[in-house]
Parts: sequence; C-alpha cells; structure tokens
Amino acid sequence: MNKTLFLGITMLSIISTGCMNFNQENSNQNPPTSVETNTSEESVEIIAKNLEVPWAISKHQDTFFITERSGSIAKVENGTIHRELVSLTKPLLQHGEGGLLGFTLHPDFDTNQLAFVYHTYGSTEEVKNRVVLVKYSNKQWVEEKPLLEDIEGAVNHNGGRIMIGPDKLLYVTTGDANKPESAQDKSNLTGSILRMELDGSIPTDNPLTDSYIYSYGHRNPQGMAWDVEGEVMYESEHGPSARDEINVIQPGENYGWPSITGDEQEEGMLTPLFHSGTNTWAPSGMVFHKGKLYVASLRGEMIRGFDLDTKEEFILLDGFGRIRDVLIDGDDLYAITNNTDGRGNPSSTDDQLVKIPLIGE
Repeated sequence: MNKTLFLGITMLSIISTGCMNFNQENSNQNPPTSVETNTSEESVEIIAKNLEVPWAISKHQDTFFITERSGSIAKVENGTIHRELVSLTKPLLQHGEGGLLGFTLHPDFDTNQLAFVYHTYGSTEEVKNRVVLVKYSNKQWVEEKPLLEDIEGAVNHNGGRIMIGPDKLLYVTTGDANKPESAQDKSNLTGSILRMELDGSIPTDNPLTDSYIYSYGHRNPQGMAWDVEGEVMYESEHGPSARDEINVIQPGENYGWPSITGDEQEEGMLTPLFHSGTNTWAPSGMVFHKGKLYVASLRGEMIRGFDLDTKEEFILLDGFGRIRDVLIDGDDLYAITNNTDGRGNPSSTDDQLVKIPLIGE
C-alpha cells in the first residue's frame, strides 16, 4: 500500500467546481485559494498493527483502548496489543455494520474505572442498539448497568459514536436504521443525536421535554466534536450516494434528512456547514484542533481537514486506506484505519493505529 502523506492546505476539486456548501450565508461566496505543501511519510508513526475492524479510540495516559467490532477492546501499550473481553448482559450482535461500536472513558476513570459502550444486540431479524456502563476489572470490561436500550438498528445505519461533552453529559449518535422517515419522528430515537446524564437519565434542560433527543433529522451520524471553548458542537454524517455532511449542531433543531440534503432548503430545517456534493467522503470520527476540524473518511480513504476560518478543505493524511476514527492529544492526532471491515483492501499489517504530528498546521 502506498503510504504517501500530504500535510498542508490542499483544495479538492469539489471546491473549485462549486459542489461544496460552506453554510447558508456563505454559499454564494467564492472560496479562497490555497497553497499545497507536502511532507514525507516519516512524519507518520505507526503505533500498532493488525487491529481487527477497529471502531473507536480512547486514550488514558499512555494507553489506548480501541473497540473492535467483533466484541473485544484492544488495549495498546508500547505498541503491543492485548485483546480484552467485554462481558455484556445481552449478547453482542455482529451483523452488517453493527457490533461493538462507540466507546468512551468516564471523566473519573482514574478513580472509578468506568466507561461507556454502544453496541448492537438482538437478532438479524430485529436489530437493536444499546448504551451501557462498563467497569474495567481484572483485564476485562464488565457491564455494570444498561443506560439506554431498544434503540432501533439495522444491518446498516446504526450511528454508534458516543462522547462526553464539555457539559460532562453523554452524547450518542443514532442512525436512521434504514428507515429514512424515522429521522423526522421525534418519538423515535433513530436518526438523532441523544444527550443523557452519566447515569442514563434525561437531562432536565434537554430541548425536547422528557426526551433524549438533542437534534434530529440525521441519516447516519458517526462523528462529534466541540470547539476549544466548548460552545460550538460539530457533527459528521453519511449522506445518500454522496452529499455527506458536516453540521453545526444546535439543540432541538431538525437537520432535514430525508426531506433535504446538500444545498436544498426547507423551512424549519438546517443546512450543513460543509457537504461533499457529488463526491463521497463517508465521514466517521471527527476532532477539533486550533480552528480546524479533522474528519476520518472511509470511502474517501483519507483524513480531511476543514479550516473553519477560511472555509477551505484540505487533505491531512492520504494513502493509508479507510479511516474510521481520530483522536487529539496535545498537538498529535491519532487515527485508526478500517481496511479489514470488508470494504477495504487490507495489507498484511492492517488495521493500524497511527500518529500524525500537527505542529505547523
């Protein structure tokens, strides 16, 4: 596999052809030009090899915890992988895009050894997803209690990203479970971003009364990030045959799926900050760093950057194949490839955890 790294501000052809929408106010403005710079592949450090369909990364001190869709958490220390059992009260269902998906450590993990997991369960005829609290003990993860169950799932479009927000609440993305109209149904948790207390209860200040729904009208959201002040929330989601989106999330708002996509507009529905037009990114995990968003791209097979000031799109990492998730630690970005998920072309060392320095970006 060609391991060519492009670092810099490289505009994609999608911008020059006018296929990208920056936001409703700026959609008619000409995008600024950019300068291409390249750096050698030596800037990328391979931290671990031979991960098995990894999905989400968390880091505690010098240790990485990475979910693998088959049901293990790969603990990576000093480049060595130790696969650890996740003991669940409802058996994991690895079906289509489902399995062991989202994972994030509790803010007090140092003292309580707790974490949150999103996983698929049920049967191939009736796919469900659930959010559970797990505890790390004796080199395994044991379910403490379910926080939310019976989230409708499907062979595709399960969402699955979970993160702790700046408000110390848990945010969860759900897909439309291959039922597009369900994303407009506020009584259904599919096609939404959910927000809950760390004990699984509904926050009293959620935008919809007695509902976990924080925003809705999403197709298959798989990335969330906040700016450094914790005031602006961003989300990435898969569109239908292109028209992938990067959105600014506002509580209680409708993001349009399936009524509108891309530049389309309808009263009461919000349009994306960026979208891919006729190209396909298949965006997954996402992070914010120094005024830029870095987005894992599956079908696009790269890490894409979006400069929030200039509204430019650029390529951070190319040549490693499908990218599922990204994580920021200081000025370093970590990413996991997803070439073993049945849709990629894995090398003998895939999948990999890699490190990319962002100094100079």
